[in-house]
Amino acid sequence: MSITRTTAKAAARTAGSGALALAAVAAIVTAGGQQASAQVQPATLASTIAAQSASAHGYPNNLDGWIRQSLAIMHAKGIPGSYEGLHRNIIRESSGNTRAINLYDSNAAMGIPSEGLLQVIAPTFEAYHVAGTSGDIYDPVANIVAAANYAAHRYGSIDNVDSAY
Repeated sequence: MSITRTTAKAAARTAGSGALALAAVAAIVTAGGQQASAQVQPATLASTIAAQSASAHGYPNNLDGWIRQSLAIMHAKGIPGSYEGLHRNIIRESSGNTRAINLYDSNAAMGIPSEGLLQVIAPTFEAYHVAGTSGDIYDPVANIVAAANYAAHRYGSIDNVDSAY
């Protein structure tokens, strides 16, 4: 399988600048020295890079690790929230499924489904995305931090959210 330079660059943009080296290495991977016909999608590569990045930062690649890494970023950026508040909302919104997507609510009816751990719609994710996190809405840390940033602006903290928001 080969990953084109264009795909690798797109993945690096999606995953964030910290993934640039991994994307560059991925750009030169070939099958038997020949270009393979199968291509890896940038978002898939970005999610893989983000997961590897999470463990590279010393956090396990699981719900506990994503929450703890998110809290560290939130603390550094002045975004309020607690482990309990994030965990409670993640379990209610997605049961911890990073690829969760709601195709049945009013947002989905308008063509902008809620996505990821905290069921964020794309315009909200883009508006409240925190610099230094992945641009991939399905990246668990980026999704958590963007949702917590939104909740902080709208409700004072993710801790104050007790239902769909």
